[in-house]
Amino acid sequence: MTLDSCGHTKSCCAPARDGGQPPSAHLSASLPVPDTTGPSYPLPTRSIPGGRVQVGTNRPAIPIDGEGPIRHKTIKPFVITETTITNEAFAHFVLETAYITEAERFGWSFVFFSDLPEGAAPTLGVAGTEWWRRVDGANWRQVHGPGTRGGWHPSHPVVHVSWNDARAFAQWCGGRLPSEAEWEHAARGGLTDVRFPWGDQEPDDTEFMPCNIWQGRFPDHNTAADGWSGTAPAKSYAPNGYGLYNMVGNVWEWTEDTFRVKSLKKDVRQRMEAMRGHRLLKGGSYLCHRSYCYRYRIAARIGNTPDTTTPHQGFRVVWDV
Repeated sequence: MTLDSCGHTKSCCAPARDGGQPPSAHLSASLPVPDTTGPSYPLPTRSIPGGRVQVGTNRPAIPIDGEGPIRHKTIKPFVITETTITNEAFAHFVLETAYITEAERFGWSFVFFSDLPEGAAPTLGVAGTEWWRRVDGANWRQVHGPGTRGGWHPSHPVVHVSWNDARAFAQWCGGRLPSEAEWEHAARGGLTDVRFPWGDQEPDDTEFMPCNIWQGRFPDHNTAADGWSGTAPAKSYAPNGYGLYNMVGNVWEWTEDTFRVKSLKKDVRQRMEAMRGHRLLKGGSYLCHRSYCYRYRIAARIGNTPDTTTPHQGFRVVWDV
């Protein structure tokens, strides 16, 4: 397996396990099918109304990602978890199904360089974004690698989960991953063409910090002025109009959709061909900062291979009504 960035102009967002190639089918196909009788662990949810909803924006900040123009889709009402799935919830899933994540099966995952423990063994970096390191033994239980239990908290989002892992959990719940249209509609919380779940006011590094993102100079200095240098609890900061927490910032969220961008430009078409089969993520993460990765916006989007796992990718679940 090669180590490479996922092909974005600002690829701090997420490296790709297979360098932008399709997932390792022999691993993905071997994942156990979980029991679909449903969890014994309660998942707090919110009901979201259906109707004709907005997707994208006419004010794209990163047009090459396919953020605009505004499109409209009609969706049905649905139910969504009010937070991303937590470590505690995922632990119940694993306990009931004996599920093994793809990071555990591969034997390694990506870790941000500043989270490596002091004295850690040398690691392989991602070409062009050397802050991403391959760490043997990193997974959802050991977020920063073997012996680093300090990165794991029951109330925080589960991370180092692939798209395939997220779908397996959703199946166990009798649900599914949201579509991009459902995710954006839920994130807006009843608002229209706004950049963020709270409106258009921009977060800054000192006074207004409504979500968990980077403060300081990326990637060398994070002041953690918002109180978090990594993930925050899944239920933190103020909820949006639909009662949903951390729809932007904290962790990227897998969706059901394939990552696609429509463009007549040759370079964009070539980029999308290299990303064939990538799955769509929404919402940005604690590693986003406007100076480098301005993707903690509702319309922002990236793609990654379905088997890629990182410490800043999670998910939430939806159910049809």
